[in-house]
Amino acid sequence: MDPLLAASRLASAGLEAQSLRMRVVSENLANAQSTGDAPGADPYSRKTVTFKAELDRAVGAASVRVRDIDTDRAPFRVEHDPSNPAADQNGNVKLPNVNALIEMADMREANRSYEANLQVIKQARAMVASVIDLLRT
Repeated sequence: MDPLLAASRLASAGLEAQSLRMRVVSENLANAQSTGDAPGADPYSRKTVTFKAELDRAVGAASVRVRDIDTDRAPFRVEHDPSNPAADQNGNVKLPNVNALIEMADMREANRSYEANLQVIKQARAMVASVIDLLRT
């Protein structure tokens, strides 16, 4: 396979994986305050993305792919708020196990990886355009 096409294909797999990761982080941030819908019910659980490296046989190089979207098993935060509709009989409310700082750091990392993959695609396209220009002259 053409090395420039292979680079674009591998970078495209990275874009897809990082895009999904950013979507999951956004979902975690959007639900950082979502409590259960019934008294004593469990709130939203943080989701995590797991990647796996796999061999892209067409390119002959390692590629990345999303293996699974899991639920974080970390314990929920508990606060005493008897006025909350999700409070149990003792007045305690379970809050999601989402930490905004961790999510923002994960979002930044995913964004940088996304931009790096995008740059690879742009460079590959520029190199293909240069080759075409050389062939014309």
